[in-house]
Amino acid sequence: MMARKLVLPQADGSLQTYTAGPASHYASTAPIAHSRVAYAAAHVVLDTQSAQPNQIDWEATLAYRHHLWSLGLAVAEAMDTSQRSMGLDWPAASELMQRSLAAAKTHPGARIACGAGTDQLVFSADTTIEDIKHAYEEQCRFIEDAGGRIILMASRVLAARAQTPEDYMHVYDHILSQVAHPVIIHWLGAMFDPALTGYWGSHDLDIAMENCLAILQRHATKIDGIKISLLDAEREIAMRRRLPAGIKMYTGDDFNYADLMLGDGQDYSHALLGIFDAIAPAAAAALQQLDAGNIERYTTILEPTVPLSRHIFQAPTFNYKAGIVFLAYLNGHQEHFKMIGGLEKARSIQHLAQLFVLADQAHLLVDPDLASARMQATLVEAGITQEGAPF
Repeated sequence: MMARKLVLPQADGSLQTYTAGPASHYASTAPIAHSRVAYAAAHVVLDTQSAQPNQIDWEATLAYRHHLWSLGLAVAEAMDTSQRSMGLDWPAASELMQRSLAAAKTHPGARIACGAGTDQLVFSADTTIEDIKHAYEEQCRFIEDAGGRIILMASRVLAARAQTPEDYMHVYDHILSQVAHPVIIHWLGAMFDPALTGYWGSHDLDIAMENCLAILQRHATKIDGIKISLLDAEREIAMRRRLPAGIKMYTGDDFNYADLMLGDGQDYSHALLGIFDAIAPAAAAALQQLDAGNIERYTTILEPTVPLSRHIFQAPTFNYKAGIVFLAYLNGHQEHFKMIGGLEKARSIQHLAQLFVLADQAHLLVDPDLASARMQATLVEAGITQEGAPF
C-alpha cells in the first residue's frame, strides 16, 4: 500500500505537500556489537485506559525493551527519557526497573542498567547532605538487590544543597565506596535539566570537569564509565582523553554522536543515548558496519539520522521525549500519542510535521502508510485539514 500524500504545516506558516518514501530497509534484529557498548535510554508508554493518572502501559513498555534488545542494544532504564522527574516518580520508576530487570532475564543476551538518583527526596530548607546520601543509598540498594547494574544519575537536590565541590566529593565518596559493581556516572547538562545548573560545584564547565575528574580518579575501580550530556563535542573529546585507564566515555551528545562514536584515531566514545530509542534499527545497523570496519557505510547510515536527532533535541532540549514517543507512535510501537503528564503537548504540530519528514529521510518509517495515516490523524486533530486525503 502506498503512503498517502500529506499537507504539512511549516515553521514559517506555509504548507508543504509531502509523500513518504519507501519503507525502512533496516533489519528488526541484530547481534550485539563488539566495537562499542551502546545503551538506548528507553521511553515509557502511558496506559490511556487506566483510571489512575500517569499509569504505565506495562505490556507496550516492556515490548519496546524487547525491541531494543532484539537489535543488540542495551537498555538504560528509568532515565530522563522515561520522564524521570518529569512525571515518573520514584515508586513508578522502581516498579519499572523491577519489571524490566525481570524481562531482561527472559531475553537471551539482554543487557540493562538502571538509573539511581534521589528523586524520592523532596528538597526543602532542611534537606541535608546526609539526607541526599541516604536517598542515593536507598535507590542503589534497590537496584543491586534486584540484580541490576547502576547508572548513578545527577541529583537535583544535591545541586540545590551543595555549597562546594567538596560536598559533591563527600556524597560520591560515600556512595561509590559501597556499590558492589562498577557504575556509570551520569553528568546531565543544564539544557537537559535546568535544575542541574552548576553541577560538580561550578557554573564554569572547565572547573566542573576538573571536579568530576577528581572523583573519577579517586574511584576508578568502582566506575565503568561516565556519560556526559553537554551537547559539546570538543569538551567530551577533551574529557575522554583524560579519563583514568579502564573508564569508558559514554556519549550522551544527541547532536554529535556519529562522529564521537567513530572517534578520531586516538580514542572514541561509547553510547548512552536517548536518540537510540528512536533510531534503534539504524543505530544497530551502523554498529554492525563499524564492527566490520566499514566506516563509509557506518557514516552513510547514521548521517541522515543526525538532522532528525538535532530536531528532536532542539531547545528547549528537555522536551525531546515528545519526539521520541511520537516516532514510536508513527512506527506502530504504541497505539496513541499520549504521554505521562501530558508532555505530548510540549512540541508544536509544525515540529511534529518536520519530525515526520526527517524520519522518512533517515529511512526510519517501518510502514510509511501507517505512519502517514497517523501523521494525518495528528494533523486533523490539530485543525489542519487534509483535503482529498482518504480517512
